[in-house]
Amino acid sequence: MANAVVPYQKCPAKTYETSTGVVRGRSVESHCRIVGEVAREIVKRSPAAALFPEGACLAAACHDIGKVSPTFYNKIMRACSLEQVPGANPDLERGWGGHAGVSQLTAKKLDAPEYVPEILGQHHGFSPNLAGKRADDEIFGGTAWLNERLSLAQALQHQLGESWPQIESVAQARLLAGLTSVADWIGSGRHFENPELSWEAKIAEALDDAGFVPLSYKHGLSFEEVFGFPPRQAQSILIEQVSSPGVYVLEAPMGLGKTEAALYAAYRMLDSGQASGIYFALPTQLTSNKIFERFQCFLERVLADDCGHRSLLLHANAWLLETEMGEEGRPGGAWFNQSKRGLLAPFAVGTIDQALMAAMNVKHGFVRAFGLAGKVVILDEVHTYDAYTSTLLDALVALLRELQCTVIILSATLNQERREMLLDRPTKAMDYPLITACPTRHQSQVNEVSVPAGESRQLQVSVLSDDAAAVDQVLLRAELGQQVLWIENTVKEAQQRYLDLAARAAELGVACGLLHSRFTVDDRQRIEDHWVNLYGKAGWSDRDKQGRILVGTQVLEQSLDIDADFMVSSFAPTDMLLQRMGRVWRHENTPRCQTAVPEVWLLAPSPDDAIDAPQKSFGASAFVYSPYVLCRSLEVWQGLDRVSLPDDIRQLIERTYVSREEQGSMNRWLYELDHGNRHNKGRIALQQLARIGLAEGGNTLPESQAQTRYSESESYEVLLLKSISRNAEFASLALLDGTQIELPLQRYKLGKAEWKKLTANLMRQIVNVPPGDKPNTASVDVLKRFGLHHCFFLGRPDWPEDESVLRVALVEGTDALRGIEGQAIHDNHLLEYRDDLGYRVIKNQGI
Repeated sequence: MANAVVPYQKCPAKTYETSTGVVRGRSVESHCRIVGEVAREIVKRSPAAALFPEGACLAAACHDIGKVSPTFYNKIMRACSLEQVPGANPDLERGWGGHAGVSQLTAKKLDAPEYVPEILGQHHGFSPNLAGKRADDEIFGGTAWLNERLSLAQALQHQLGESWPQIESVAQARLLAGLTSVADWIGSGRHFENPELSWEAKIAEALDDAGFVPLSYKHGLSFEEVFGFPPRQAQSILIEQVSSPGVYVLEAPMGLGKTEAALYAAYRMLDSGQASGIYFALPTQLTSNKIFERFQCFLERVLADDCGHRSLLLHANAWLLETEMGEEGRPGGAWFNQSKRGLLAPFAVGTIDQALMAAMNVKHGFVRAFGLAGKVVILDEVHTYDAYTSTLLDALVALLRELQCTVIILSATLNQERREMLLDRPTKAMDYPLITACPTRHQSQVNEVSVPAGESRQLQVSVLSDDAAAVDQVLLRAELGQQVLWIENTVKEAQQRYLDLAARAAELGVACGLLHSRFTVDDRQRIEDHWVNLYGKAGWSDRDKQGRILVGTQVLEQSLDIDADFMVSSFAPTDMLLQRMGRVWRHENTPRCQTAVPEVWLLAPSPDDAIDAPQKSFGASAFVYSPYVLCRSLEVWQGLDRVSLPDDIRQLIERTYVSREEQGSMNRWLYELDHGNRHNKGRIALQQLARIGLAEGGNTLPESQAQTRYSESESYEVLLLKSISRNAEFASLALLDGTQIELPLQRYKLGKAEWKKLTANLMRQIVNVPPGDKPNTASVDVLKRFGLHHCFFLGRPDWPEDESVLRVALVEGTDALRGIEGQAIHDNHLLEYRDDLGYRVIKNQGI
């Protein structure tokens, strides 16, 4: 093998498709130089440029030096039907994760500084399997090919005028790894594909097309100029505190304007050049269109009229359809997905889950860290998550602090212990509302500032166990014209409750709706627009036309500005109940029917039954929330007949969560909270699992296994279609609304813009479901036969652990789901989809 060495200058990095077929594309040297210069331009444009070490561009450039190897050379030559070097089978690359592993071993041989070899090895998102392998092994071409790789690394050092970077921390290593991957994606895009064309002048255009555009703002805007009303005192105090990167916690009641306060504080950081963008992280998979609309209005006001790509920044679809992110960001690439790309956009609304993965050892987790660096990261509605998610969240906040982010944590219901863990600092104040400020430049400083609470409101509270009485009461009040909320703790229970209520409501002339996270994007948007408008300020003029009942899950308790006259809720931990109560009599001037009184009914078992057998008494809720915390919460609420908001919030939260010695059954449930049972892992095990997910040294997790919370994790994507068929040329897909889509089986039949548009349309037919509810998988080969790999990421073939999170299901006229090509849809249960009920698992009898 050593005799058949090819000089690095003649080693190809890519193939290139022409009208006559596949030919050799750019050389490894040319591609590496392009990526190094793209990285240089990204750093130059970044307001967080100071975070990158000197030599960052060289590290990015050297990512593909491993392509100077006989197996990779033959891979390209085979694809181009050209002569290969003898004795090197390209298929062997799967055994060590491809060329990236060879880059890592070569950098190690060069004595590159700490972290650098691993950064090169992970540029495709995962750690290659290199156990026992060395850079000069015969399988990689022996010493002769190694010397070519070393010569290439030296040439790149000379061309870029840089030495290896000295990396000071894990956080900086993650930042540089993200830069390397993103520079590679852009450097593999359409601007650089044709090897005949010069590339130097295309760098700036490629960065513009990838969305890395210069930002400019209107300067010195007042709060009132941005939002149209003057700030409350509480908002002004937060704005005053947020003057530099750091971690800031605003604990304040529902409806106090936390969102506007955080956005204006973010604007001040942007305007002063201390931040590079905003990521607004919501707590649920149901990313609220309403929050997004508020965010858009905010951007309209603060971006300068001449801001580069202003329209691109103001429309989420534009960011998806008009940016050219290169290889991984094309349809079928792992980063075409809107929820991930948002992390790289200057401004985005997304889920906290995507942000949490920035701290995890999950595929491309470091790209997420790179995307968040230097930004204002607003974590909305943070409450007392389980031990698993809390451990990840603490690690995320620590990472963001190191990446010079401004982290603004909003919560109505944090307890003091969680606040201290998030800040990693002791706190003293027990006031409420409260702002706790920890600026990064003063590491030990903690400012605790009490905030005026504003008007308090009284809610009547009834804790009862009679579901039938609650159903009758809800129908009665809605018949009188009231706007009612009913919140359940699981999607399945919400679906059943809706079915119980909807038929009876229709007979009474009462409207009834259902909102949860397991609808397609199109159905979800339609339902949310309709119901949130009716229950929000936009619906005031229609409020008196009829009574209404909106049934939902936790998506109704957070981030939505809705206002009900009466609420029934399944029992939940105190912080969740308070969040839900924030949707009742929320605004003073909301028009209401004369019979309405501010009242909430909580459906709960008796305290004795709950303590004796919580799983039986609380039902499914005891698998969503800790039985111990449910029992502690019930103890606090039992006997309460009214609550004053916000006056009672702090003491209700602290009474629920303060640590104490337990006796009898409660001691058992506390033990299970810590140590688990056959149904649930304990918090000690959950913390350990989370730490494994955070560990740098372990195996990279595929995204399908990267859980960010340990309950209703919704990590699988189900593409819902009416039908799917194919011929020799294309696949025909019928969407749920009857639209027909033709999907060419060969990628070259459509241009990039057409593929993007088509894929974005298909993504609107996706429902996210938890692992236990997912349909059976169709093999990747079957999905590829229908051309779906051109639109959806189906896993990396050179990484055996990676897998597709895509499932495909066909919706029959009866609403039942079936598999494609006659495959069983689920081994145990019936699945269905209805546009009013969403995705539903119907347990088969006798199972």
